[in-house]
Amino acid sequence: MSKRRPVALSDVQCVSLVQELLRERLCHQKLPDQPIGLDSQHKHLLELLRRTAVHGESNSVLIVGPRGSGKTMLLGCVLRELMSLKEVQKNVLLVELNGLLQVDDKIALKEITRQLHLENVVGDKVFGSFAENLAFLLEALKKGDKSSSRPVLFLLDEFDLFAHHKNQTLLYNLLDVSQSAQTPVAVVGLTCRLDVLELLEKRVKSRFSHRQIHLFSSLSFSQYVDVVRQQLGLPQDFPDHRFSSQWNQSVTKLCEDKSVLEVLKRSFNSSKDFRTLYSLLFMTVSRVSVSHSTLCEADFLESGRLISADSKANVLHGLSILELCLIIAMKHLNDTYDGEPFNFQMVHNEFKKFIQRKSHSIHKFEKPVVMKAFEHLLQLELVRPVDSGVCKVQREYQLMRLMLEHGQVMEALQRYPQCPTDVKQWALSAFA
Repeated sequence: MSKRRPVALSDVQCVSLVQELLRERLCHQKLPDQPIGLDSQHKHLLELLRRTAVHGESNSVLIVGPRGSGKTMLLGCVLRELMSLKEVQKNVLLVELNGLLQVDDKIALKEITRQLHLENVVGDKVFGSFAENLAFLLEALKKGDKSSSRPVLFLLDEFDLFAHHKNQTLLYNLLDVSQSAQTPVAVVGLTCRLDVLELLEKRVKSRFSHRQIHLFSSLSFSQYVDVVRQQLGLPQDFPDHRFSSQWNQSVTKLCEDKSVLEVLKRSFNSSKDFRTLYSLLFMTVSRVSVSHSTLCEADFLESGRLISADSKANVLHGLSILELCLIIAMKHLNDTYDGEPFNFQMVHNEFKKFIQRKSHSIHKFEKPVVMKAFEHLLQLELVRPVDSGVCKVQREYQLMRLMLEHGQVMEALQRYPQCPTDVKQWALSAFA
């Protein structure tokens, strides 16, 4: 009789541990040792900030790239490596600002004061301008003589939003200081706008070094699949070796499955952002249970369907027949008038024509009831006013646009329970 390998954990314990481990991994992502496909950008930025931190050389640089391209990750990796240097650890100061939070210069200056721990130094002093206040703050960081100023790294996330501040005072003063030799300062801006320099005033632009690091992901699909394999794999030190071995084999098999690769390819083509991928993997892992202890193809397919679900199409499934009829009437008007805006009165007339000529299943609704249904579509943002409401126009005559595509409405009609045949036929004539 052959000896069986003793199971370290029960199936319930194994599944519970897998769920905890993978959810923790997917929700709390750690910075990679080296950003994938960004070697040259990493080297460039590290050298730039090292010159400020170690040699006291002021710099300014913009990290430009679409959302999810790895701007924050790149900066995080560089700062971690920089702060590991002995001569940097106790000397460099970091100030992190975000254009979404620091919406004007007054708030930004308060945040700079707080992060530099200079509230006590500033006290109740009154300054004439932002420049004087900033100069005082930087002066307060000096240890005694001019040669011993502490380097400060200003990190400005959503950099383009600071360009909308009055007179661009914050940007002007930070970039102006980065040009002077008195205080070592590095200004690092992160933005997803390629035309960010066009937003800057001439005096601000002249003080910027015009160094830009562009991030366009060179990630290949095979690397993307490797990341999936790594993220879903169990570590070697997992308590139950038998379970982890079976799990890792099933993950490897899944990463070679044709239908799973199609789901991943769709995700890869829509966005190379790892955050989107981790959302997909998290939903897949959430389907694991004691009775379903390994991942399968159906888990990926269902997660892919849920994550790519059209939110507007989902809203349509909850509409009344009257509201669906109004949307079809709007589509008729769009086709008739080549996409020109319409108003409620036009929609109501189109709907009345349908009831009089073609419909035997829809009751005649009073105009106030139809208006109520129209307003509900407006609240759901399926219809949007062309004008922001500056001109006071009667509700019936306010110009609107339909915010739906052909496929979204047709899908809603097909999935609508007991949808009258004449409404479907009317829709087909509208979308022909």
